[in-house]
Amino acid sequence: MSARRRTDRDWRRRRLGQNFLDPATAEQIVDQAELVPGEFVIEVGAGSGAFTRALVRRGVRLIAVEPDPHWAGRLREELRGVRVVQRDFLAFDLPRRPFRVLGSLPFGRTTDIFRRLLDDPALPLQRADVVVQWEVALKRAAQPPTTLLSTAWAPWWDVALVRRLPASAFRPVPRVDGGLLAIRRRDPPLLPAAMAASYAAFVQREWPFVRAT
Repeated sequence: MSARRRTDRDWRRRRLGQNFLDPATAEQIVDQAELVPGEFVIEVGAGSGAFTRALVRRGVRLIAVEPDPHWAGRLREELRGVRVVQRDFLAFDLPRRPFRVLGSLPFGRTTDIFRRLLDDPALPLQRADVVVQWEVALKRAAQPPTTLLSTAWAPWWDVALVRRLPASAFRPVPRVDGGLLAIRRRDPPLLPAAMAASYAAFVQREWPFVRAT
């Protein structure tokens, strides 16, 4: 590989927050996700395809979303039966039928992705199994919730910390460990979905001293 191509790849990794899990760890996480063949799954940040290949082996209906044209093109070539969408997940049109999410989230964009998935409980998301930075995993799984966002999501979503992932499980190796979260829709919810906006405003008004995110 030329020095120019290495530089371009390194720049994309930094810009997109690309730290890919090793295939063995990805396989373990998919095993823990309790997937059922035929379930509709959206993968966030497919990257080099460690999760993608494990999901294909589980027989789910999969859409792999990947913003990097290099990795999106490579996955299309190698996994021809998988729908690969080259797009920023925040610009991806989420489905109107029940779906699940699985992926390793870019550490610098975790909050934005969480807000896309969890702010509106009317979205038919059923469960999300996501890898995030360890400190973020601890914060999101804290009971009772310790931030305004977590409090605003709590009536509809149960957030559980599944396991810690050492930095050595990623390539390139980041400076921090990761954590696996399982986010499940509450059934029944503590409040109707139609109250999400008013409840979030109430939380903002009544607990201004709590951390926003």
